[in-house]
Amino acid sequence: MAEAPFHDRDGFIWMNGTFRPWREANLHVLTHGLHYASSVFEGERAYDGAIFKSREHSQRLHLSAKLMGFEIPYSVEELDRAKQETVNKNGNPSSYVRAIAWRGSDKLGVSTPQSTINVAIAAWPWGDYFADKMKGIKLCIAPWRRPSPDTAPCNAKAAGLYMICTLSKNAAEANGFQDALMMDWRGQVAEATGANIFFVRDGVLHTPYPDAFLNGLTRQTVIALAKQRKMEVQERAIWPTELGTFEECFLTGSAAEITPVAEIAGIKYKPGRVTEQLMADFSALVRRKNAPSTVAAPARVAKKAASAKRK
Repeated sequence: MAEAPFHDRDGFIWMNGTFRPWREANLHVLTHGLHYASSVFEGERAYDGAIFKSREHSQRLHLSAKLMGFEIPYSVEELDRAKQETVNKNGNPSSYVRAIAWRGSDKLGVSTPQSTINVAIAAWPWGDYFADKMKGIKLCIAPWRRPSPDTAPCNAKAAGLYMICTLSKNAAEANGFQDALMMDWRGQVAEATGANIFFVRDGVLHTPYPDAFLNGLTRQTVIALAKQRKMEVQERAIWPTELGTFEECFLTGSAAEITPVAEIAGIKYKPGRVTEQLMADFSALVRRKNAPSTVAAPARVAKKAASAKRK
């Protein structure tokens, strides 16, 4: 059964302080955000009715707007409340939540500092971002690179920065891949088109330092979970020549959650104990479960723990 188009669904969307029937949450064709990408957004997930890291997402939306030269007309607390009300009103306790802010249609030109800032929040049921993700997804190398930080506000979750991501993911899917690995302007490994990337070698996590792309909230969560497990985490420059030296690989993001990678441009990976452990820990965290994970710790981590216990 084909998925319903997003403009033709039941439900409600919070828009500028009030709820509108889903099909009536529209904007004018001459909206500035449509023509000049003057919009910022957040992607979040609600698990069993609770939005994961809602406060951090609302704070980042404010930061993104500031970097884009405008101010969100609702406080962080008001956004948090509106997001929760949107999830509740649509009756889907496990939802994907999209908050977005944009310059309106008051004026149309490159510079419109006095434009009205609009804010909307939608929530809808959404399962795994990648179908059957436990098999591991296949990535190609993206034809586009993440730009230098002095050419774009890379710390903003801004719509315009996703143009090259859309181009790269469309090209990947057209060639039988699920996603694409993007390099940065230096040629170093950066991220996938909508998710951060991690590698595993000898029980150690390696991930690119986020100086040219968004430091994802799920990325930060995974690093914290790994450190709780006493895993070593190295945030550093990673060059494409290293891709064949890693044993495991996975993506992280609010939509992707933790998604294992099986292949990058012909280089094979196999989801192992580190990936499985972090997936189990992440699942327990977002669903607020405190029971110990049943997944065995990586051998290197277990060995370190045993040694520490003896001491």
